[in-house]
Amino acid sequence: MAWMVAAGFLFCLLNTIARRLSQELDPFQTQFLRYLAGLVVLLPFILRTGLAAWRPHDFWGQGWRGMVHTAGLLLWFWALPHVPMADMTAIGFTGPIFIMAGAVMFLGEPMVRARWIAAVVGFLGVLVVVAPQFTGTGRGFWSLVMLSSSPLFAASFLITKALTRRDRPEVIVAWQAITVATFSLPFAMAGWIWPTAEQWGWFLITGLLGSAGHWCLTEAFRIADMSATQPIRFVDMVWSATLGWLVFAEVPATTTFAGAAVIFGATTWIARREAVRR
Repeated sequence: MAWMVAAGFLFCLLNTIARRLSQELDPFQTQFLRYLAGLVVLLPFILRTGLAAWRPHDFWGQGWRGMVHTAGLLLWFWALPHVPMADMTAIGFTGPIFIMAGAVMFLGEPMVRARWIAAVVGFLGVLVVVAPQFTGTGRGFWSLVMLSSSPLFAASFLITKALTRRDRPEVIVAWQAITVATFSLPFAMAGWIWPTAEQWGWFLITGLLGSAGHWCLTEAFRIADMSATQPIRFVDMVWSATLGWLVFAEVPATTTFAGAAVIFGATTWIARREAVRR
């Protein structure tokens, strides 16, 4: 759970920077450069230990994971400039429902009732946050686009869990950067605008944050059942609402705070249950 909290904080920082960049550049170009920067950040480690140490045992699994994750990212980055930070994170919280269902069906993990209760209660909190958007306005459309990426990300994370049985977390992170950058390149070229020096610097920071975040995420998946790690993701709501206020002057609505309170209660309860269970 500690690894998941760390990953969530890093990803919220990344999303804040990426949202700003996607408002200045083409969203698909932003997606490509974010993962290219992630690969650049890892290059010193790859060169120091040698390419052989980074060769995956399941090459095809890495490829499928990259393809599925890219599909989710295309939807996510397309909607990214149009969705507020807190709402963006809340929409992303639908992922645990798909992940826990997939973990039971495809990975053979036990169906623990407390985890499902926490996830469902947390999801109800998410509905409190996003429901006011679905009133026929343009923002509701972009929320639906972002929401449609959740099943794809869930499939990507399930593949990641399977890959941790054969490959180290750093190898999985490196190959994610390689595959996503490769699959994203054709979409990025369509609206390419050459970044400024400052934007290149921000992309390098996103690469560092993304690589560190995915490493923490993969480490959490390696240690624990995926369904056990998912409810703690709801803490990301705190990070995203704070960053949205500080960077974009987005004041979360009352429903955002109400939903966050429900989410926090569910997360705290399952964290205590899991501690006692172990």
